[in-house]
Amino acid sequence: GRGGFIGQDGLNAPDSPTSVSASAGGAQAIVSFTAPTDVGGSAITGYVATSNDGIGTAGSSSPITVTGLTNGTAYTFNVWAYNAFGYSAPSDASGSVTPINNRGIFIGGYVSGVASNVMDYITISSSGNATDFGDLISATASVSNGAAASLTRGVVAGGLTSGGNINVIQYVTIASTGNASDFGDMTNVYASMGGHSSGTRAVYGGGLKNVGSNYNNSIEYITIASTGNAQDFGDLLSDSQFASALGSSTRAVFKSQNNSNVIEYITIASTGNSTDFGDQTQSIEAQAAASSSTRGLFGGGYVTSGTDFSNVISYITIASTGNASDFGDLTQGINSGSAVSDSTKYVRGGGSISGSSTNTLDSVTIASTGNASDFGDLTSSRNRLGCTCGSHGGLQ
Repeated sequence: GRGGFIGQDGLNAPDSPTSVSASAGGAQAIVSFTAPTDVGGSAITGYVATSNDGIGTAGSSSPITVTGLTNGTAYTFNVWAYNAFGYSAPSDASGSVTPINNRGIFIGGYVSGVASNVMDYITISSSGNATDFGDLISATASVSNGAAASLTRGVVAGGLTSGGNINVIQYVTIASTGNASDFGDMTNVYASMGGHSSGTRAVYGGGLKNVGSNYNNSIEYITIASTGNAQDFGDLLSDSQFASALGSSTRAVFKSQNNSNVIEYITIASTGNSTDFGDQTQSIEAQAAASSSTRGLFGGGYVTSGTDFSNVISYITIASTGNASDFGDLTQGINSGSAVSDSTKYVRGGGSISGSSTNTLDSVTIASTGNASDFGDLTSSRNRLGCTCGSHGGLQ
């Protein structure tokens, strides 16, 4: 009943492995299987897991990590067992999995009151200090805050330079490192917008228009895979100064109104004005927001007076509507930071603590509740920074 290959002793080769499954990571997959009961004429000496397009890795036992895969491409896997007499027939194929890029990128911000062009990145699934990614086109603070990205490309918009607010949209290729490139322009000059995306469309809303206290309620959108100028989407419920956004692959949720507890949402694939979602646990702004496909977390921010910095993390269920619930606490009270996420972890970075910028990173597991723990440090202390990541809100 054994298959095997021509030129080997098929009768004494092992049976095929069974129960093959795979889970995706960044440019890799972890392939798990059950060893065959009948090992053939001698003990099994190893296994080979191979993708449907021929990328294979050998190992001595389950699981085997297959590297060198392309993020955003779907794969299935077969596993062979082998001994001194040869190879088994291939196992049944695993289910399909799609590797993702598990990077979060923290962008720009203020360093000692001066706008920065620095971009740092982390691997969200592991803890550790950030690494230099490259530079923005120009030193920019208050760039859009949120996960506006496809699986491969991150896009940030607007911000505040030494010359004032800008309308520039910039993009990076998440899997590589290097400087940002020009994407196009927003319809106006904005700073401190919230940004989120499906795999194809990014939406930006709220923030500061022009200069001073000219707050914005506009929502605009772009198609991530192309380049070009933004288009009008609709309006938020009211003007805001410091917006943040999170969501799933279909819905974007904004916390935007100044010192308000209102949360609102849009359907990304459509256009139109936002709809009330529910209430935050307190009146607050400048929060660090990020999400899995099902749950969104808002961390920190400042409350009412602008000097009362919060350590509170709250959460919502994205597919429903309703008020936020308490999740736990950040490691300290902080505002004007940003956050990135994958399907399991939320990581908050930078911000302001009692008037001084910080380089701290802390994290929580999204599906649970509880207090944050230390993740590592950014390459420099800065606040009012932006972010992007490709493994957010159902794009994993």
